[in-house]
Amino acid sequence: MPAIFEWTHTVADADLDGLGHANNISYVKWMQSAALAHSAIQGWPVQAYSDLGCGWVVRSHFIEYLSPALHGDRIIVRTWVADMKKVTSMRRYRIVTIRSEKEVILARAQTDWAFIDYGAGTPKRIPPEVSNSFEIAIVEDV
Repeated sequence: MPAIFEWTHTVADADLDGLGHANNISYVKWMQSAALAHSAIQGWPVQAYSDLGCGWVVRSHFIEYLSPALHGDRIIVRTWVADMKKVTSMRRYRIVTIRSEKEVILARAQTDWAFIDYGAGTPKRIPPEVSNSFEIAIVEDV
């Protein structure tokens, strides 16, 4: 399974803000969609976490916007797990598009995830069956 996962999307009208470029919230939605898709292909779709009674919640997002995403852009969200600790995991992202035959980085981002017990709402140690499903990738720039 890939350490670096790629999720693609074409920027649509619903993604845009009043300035004609992708709204900040769209980036967060794309990041979450990419993270969920990556988790699913690693054997952990949403239902598997539900069956386990625990799973991930977001502690924080950081996004550095470098260039606007525009209507019709085909974006690629590259994502990978940068670390996996006892109850948290850092996931990183590079959101890119191709313009004039060159790859343009639209944003660099990261999400700090915490593993919780769904019933109690409290942090829970990440089970080995979950942590062993993800390869940690140390990436300078993608």
